Amino acid sequence: MRSLLRHSLVLALAYGAMGGNAWGTEATAPTTNPKRIMSTPVKVVGLQVYKSPTCGCCEDWIKHLEQSKLSVRYDNVSDMPALKNKLGIDSRYRSCHTAVSAEGYVFEGHVPAKYIRQFLKEKPLDAIGLVVPGMPAGSPGMEIGADFSPYQVLLLTRDGQSRVYATVQTYESQF
Repeated sequence: MRSLLRHSLVLALAYGAMGGNAWGTEATAPTTNPKRIMSTPVKVVGLQVYKSPTCGCCEDWIKHLEQSKLSVRYDNVSDMPALKNKLGIDSRYRSCHTAVSAEGYVFEGHVPAKYIRQFLKEKPLDAIGLVVPGMPAGSPGMEIGADFSPYQVLLLTRDGQSRVYATVQTYESQF
C-alpha cells in the first residue's frame, strides 16, 4: 500500500510540474471530502496522456489503450513541444501525443499497448520509454481502412539515443 501511495504522490507531483494536476484537469480540483478519499482504495492511474485538444488520432489511441485494459487519464495541452522538452523527447522522436506512466516512463506516439505492457514489466535500466516517431498508417489510432505501413518501436535511452525495441511488420502483430 505504501508503494501504491508513493507512486500516486509522485505522479501527482509530476502533473503539477507540467501544469496539470492529479485529477486530470487543468484548472479544477476535486470537491470530495479529503477524509473520504483517504478511506477508499487508491486507484493508480496507469498512464497520463497529454494531447492536443483537436487531434482525433490521439482519442483513437486512448481507446486502444483502454480496450487493452490499461488505465488512462488524459489532459489537453496547448504547448506540446514544451511538455516534450521537459520530458526529454528529442524532436526527431516526436509524434502527436505523449503518455507518462506512474513510474515516470514516457510513451511517445502510437506505441501499441502490448509493447507498453512488456516495457513496464521489463523496465530497462537505461530507458526513459518507448517511441513511435511520426504517425505510421495502421498503427493503433492511425487505422485508415486496410492501409498499413510496417514501423519500428524505439527504446529511448537517457542519453538521448534510441535503439529498436520491436519491429511491427503486420497489422495483426501489434496486438
